Amino acid sequence: MKNRRLLASAALLTSTAVLCGCGVLPGSGGDRKTVTVWLMKDSASAAFLKRFTEDFEKQHDDLKVDIKIQSWNGIVEKVGKALKGGEDVEVPDVVEVGNTQVARYVDQGGLYDLTLESMRDLGMDDWLPGLAEPGRFNGSQYGVPWYAANRVVIYNKDLFEQAGIAKPPRDRTEWLHDTDLLNRGGNQGIYLAGQDWYTLSGFIWDEGGDLAKDTGDGWKGRIDSPEALAGMDFYAQLQALGQGPKTADEEHPPQTQVFAKGGIGQIIAVPGVASLILEQNPELKGRLGFFPVPGKTAAKPGAVFTGGSDLVVTRRSDDHEAALKVVAELAGERWQKDLAKTMNYVPNKTTLAAAVSGEPAAAAMAKGAKEGHATPNSPRWAKVEANNPIKTYMTKVLTGGDEKAAAREASKAITEALDVNRTG
Repeated sequence: MKNRRLLASAALLTSTAVLCGCGVLPGSGGDRKTVTVWLMKDSASAAFLKRFTEDFEKQHDDLKVDIKIQSWNGIVEKVGKALKGGEDVEVPDVVEVGNTQVARYVDQGGLYDLTLESMRDLGMDDWLPGLAEPGRFNGSQYGVPWYAANRVVIYNKDLFEQAGIAKPPRDRTEWLHDTDLLNRGGNQGIYLAGQDWYTLSGFIWDEGGDLAKDTGDGWKGRIDSPEALAGMDFYAQLQALGQGPKTADEEHPPQTQVFAKGGIGQIIAVPGVASLILEQNPELKGRLGFFPVPGKTAAKPGAVFTGGSDLVVTRRSDDHEAALKVVAELAGERWQKDLAKTMNYVPNKTTLAAAVSGEPAAAAMAKGAKEGHATPNSPRWAKVEANNPIKTYMTKVLTGGDEKAAAREASKAITEALDVNRTG
């Protein structure tokens, strides 16, 4: 998924062990099988992985865990080759994949069906929907949620105090009101770039809409639905209360740099970017606050895009049972709590949110995660993001274009991108 560097601040882990599948190696207590696990760079700290490996091998004296750290750059192609197999192709047993990537790998026929284990052993009923749903394809569960991160509102406590705002807003109406109060004396109530389509997606989901729908006859873009148009209307109201560029996304320029200069009341981002803000302006230490993106009512937070990772088992693994034991431990309560505290993530189950209750940023994120969603679960969704028509649509609306016409155009482009009968 995009911008994964914002999801973690982990220490780098390096490994020089040779890649291998499940094979038999001599161990002190007898023969041990090696379970090869591909995890992504910065997803977990070296200390966490050391704790996990040592404990797992102590509890399972017939198994050895070989964790191999992978780079996000080029990982889709690398995993695709591993799933196909072949001569001189190394096949891992367990792979961490971005939650929006699962459908693509299932479509390639390379993943092991985990439906039974998920229902029987892994507590799937409590999984975060934004991780569980994209891990499901054609009614079967292939991805087991590992960790989540989602957007919250990061705010400047000093500017809130100066504006007389005693506590964070609880719903959209209060949010617009407070943002307007902040928009005084040369300050911006919020810095919201015009093409922040992940944030727009949350507003669309809040209205009951979606970016695209599987109609049974194929995927159809839904940016032109009444619900999606209502989400865009709210986005436009909020965006107008700041001076964010209407023709660029949140990385051009990086909104953390803009916020760090001062004079910005709020940005919408994953909490991990707070460290980037403090690197650029240490004087803001202790002055940053966090709250969930407000919903339409105070009854529940606003919908958010859930980023994060799922764990999958490859169909070509030599030992599915051994691979499942590793997945069950990593996704289980003990190591979920450990990972969440270590990395400031949201645990994979709503029932484990209390594990991060003492961390304001993670706690705000965990509240929002209950209303998490993922992008449409099509194997071709990457085609949409490659030349994103949603960004173009947003700019057209914010610069005075015909909203409905632009929405129809964006929906058509999404439909074409998701059409399995089209080449490219």
